[in-house]
Amino acid sequence: MKKAVYAGSFDPITIGHEWVIEKAASLFDELVIAVGENQQKKEDFSLEEKKKMLASVTKNYKNIKIDAFKGEFLVDYVKRINALYIVRGIRTETDLEYEKGIQYINSRLNENITTIFLIPPEDLSVVSSSLVRSLVGSKGWEKVVRKFLPNEECYRIFVNHYSGTKI
Repeated sequence: MKKAVYAGSFDPITIGHEWVIEKAASLFDELVIAVGENQQKKEDFSLEEKKKMLASVTKNYKNIKIDAFKGEFLVDYVKRINALYIVRGIRTETDLEYEKGIQYINSRLNENITTIFLIPPEDLSVVSSSLVRSLVGSKGWEKVVRKFLPNEECYRIFVNHYSGTKI
């Protein structure tokens, strides 16, 4: 069985993440989406909010599980859950250079784990969690962010998080 891990902060999940999930789910028998804590990033959403968004996006997939990890290297987490692949999305040349470096380190830590890079369509190459968060606050932001979030549930969680009101 081919088992892979797609890890990220998903703060929040975007249509770009959704694309990677769809592609990876079609390539592997099992895909674990692992919410990791990145100590270098200020995260806006709670683990519970992230898991709810991910659950709403993946509810129709039978081969996807959602998990979280903290305080360990991704490659160690992948080994611990008996996976052999790491899936990473590459949007830009900068992403590629960064991810290549991480992949080289991961191969030194465990040469049996393979990293697979997926490149989304051009129209998704600018979509990132930080971009979506940066839209909050300007007049009409609620309407604009909807275009970059995967579904209505993600949109509700996002807007409720920033506005404090129910929609």
